[in-house]
Amino acid sequence: MSEFVAEVTDSKWESEVLGSDQPVLVDFWAAWCGPCRMLAPTVEAVAEKYKGKAKVVKLNVDENVESPAKYGIRGIPTLILFKGGQEVDRHVGIPSNAAVSIAQMIEKQLA
Repeated sequence: MSEFVAEVTDSKWESEVLGSDQPVLVDFWAAWCGPCRMLAPTVEAVAEKYKGKAKVVKLNVDENVESPAKYGIRGIPTLILFKGGQEVDRHVGIPSNAAVSIAQMIEKQLA
């Protein structure tokens, strides 16, 4: 993916997301999804800002069906923040003022 955003798969879900000692923001997306592509630079910027404090990963819903099904993903983009293996926050679609909204999701879990 990039220097700051890693790609996660169903097979790595347990270790990369649920087993992380840092909060993990998961961006559920697909290549054909226009809003997902629009949100990608913002997700990248947030990942850079929180490097070392929180992990940011992307999961392609077309290539990985188990994790989206388990968490009831019905629309994309969906952002879910996990901490200690548990979902602590979720946003479906592109939030207004996305960079601030996403940063606030993470900040609440770092406090």
